[in-house]
Amino acid sequence: MSSTFSRPGVTGDEHHPGRWIALTVLVLAVLLVAVDATVLGLATPFLSEDLEPTGTQLLWIGDVYSFVIAGLLVSMGSLGDRIGRKKLLLTGATAFGAVSVLNAYASSPEMMIVARALLGVAGATLMPSTLALIRNLFHDPRERSLAVGIWGAMASAGAAVGPVVGGLLLEHFWWGSVFLINLPVMAVLVAVGIKMIPESKNPAPGPWDLPSVGLSLVGMVGVVYAIKEAAAHGVSAENAVAAVGGLLALTWFVRRQLRLPAPLLDMRLFHHRGFSGAVLADLLTILGLSGIVFFLSQFLQLVQGRGPLEAGLAELPAAVGAVTAGLLAGRVARRYSVRSVVALGLGAIGVSLAVVTVIHKETGYPLIGVLLLVVGVGAGFAFTVTSDVILSSVPKEQAGSASAVSETAYELGAALGIALLGSIVTGVYKGFGTPEGVPGAAARAAHESLGGAVETAEHLPAQQGGELVVAAQEAFVNGLRVSAAVGAVVLLATAVSAWYLLRDQKLEEGIIPDE
Repeated sequence: MSSTFSRPGVTGDEHHPGRWIALTVLVLAVLLVAVDATVLGLATPFLSEDLEPTGTQLLWIGDVYSFVIAGLLVSMGSLGDRIGRKKLLLTGATAFGAVSVLNAYASSPEMMIVARALLGVAGATLMPSTLALIRNLFHDPRERSLAVGIWGAMASAGAAVGPVVGGLLLEHFWWGSVFLINLPVMAVLVAVGIKMIPESKNPAPGPWDLPSVGLSLVGMVGVVYAIKEAAAHGVSAENAVAAVGGLLALTWFVRRQLRLPAPLLDMRLFHHRGFSGAVLADLLTILGLSGIVFFLSQFLQLVQGRGPLEAGLAELPAAVGAVTAGLLAGRVARRYSVRSVVALGLGAIGVSLAVVTVIHKETGYPLIGVLLLVVGVGAGFAFTVTSDVILSSVPKEQAGSASAVSETAYELGAALGIALLGSIVTGVYKGFGTPEGVPGAAARAAHESLGGAVETAEHLPAQQGGELVVAAQEAFVNGLRVSAAVGAVVLLATAVSAWYLLRDQKLEEGIIPDE
């Protein structure tokens, strides 16, 4: 069915006159978060060599940021609705820049994990604020679709800029420098945002319920932690306690929201099939993609022997495809249908992941480049349209909460994807046979991560070290193939689900007035 919350197009006098300039500032925050996510993957081999994390610690470094964000997004989106989205955005941006310095100078795996967690707290304020402000800046549905497309395109551009800039930095500086690129972006965002972004908030929001904040955080982190640990080490009493505690907290959270006169999250939004379908599609899509994305930079560098800058440039086709598709998505969805654009986009990603199951160390770049381009196009269409559906399904007073749900699905999917698919890669990798004669300590270090194997091989005799690296690379690629197969199944199943859940769903119509 079409959105029961949808409203007709509005006239030009309801538009904010500086909305497009304000949009350019908002997308800086999106660029920042996207750059931060991609440079971490590129820096992982260098970080592994310097900090020497275990395989589990490396996964925590990769996913604790998403865990914390997933646990706090709903609370922060609701907080922005109450105190003002601009205020929350600028405060969070300042904190994000400051904590980036802590990430850059982390001196141990434990310190890096804590720094990433704190970055997640700051990051939780950024994404829902930007989408909510777009919802309140752009009242005309067609303009809003274009604005959301630009928003998504900048996220993809960040995915491209991150590896390239990060590669340049890693060619000349230590790995911590990739986090310091956040600082100039933050400075511009705060300086310009103070003047150009209009404040918006719910005029009658009600109190911010702190028990709900705690329940959301405990529930999300508990469930995700349990899944991650079970995937990596099997089911245990500790995992079971975390899972049960998390589920109980989330159940309590939902029941509390249904009773509160001013809930953090209006659960009635999920009664709308289009809203629920779009959120589910986002979560499962990121889940299927994130494990592959996290390990792609390692494949390009540690398996195929590319330098950091070359690896960053090799990932550009995905961003180019996503930017192009994101800018066209609203128009295409109105001409054809929401469900066809989303389902076909997700199906294209699923087929691409299926092809990844046949790649090997000598696979030529043309195939890899085409696969990345198709993934980018599919993601650009699907994510832009689902974001538009989510935003247009709620009254503007609840824009922060709705945006937070969208971003929670994204971050939770990323955390689960890295935990589940990443653990598959790690599990398959650890099973490789150590060449004869490799000392026990060296063998244990090599089995922790591919970066550890490469580092260990440098301290062994040439022939023995070469055999160790080859065995480790083959095991890593095998893990990547299995992970890609699982991701392909998830994406194709999600495409079918989206086709049914988004049937009859339409984007709002509107007329862009002459200026």
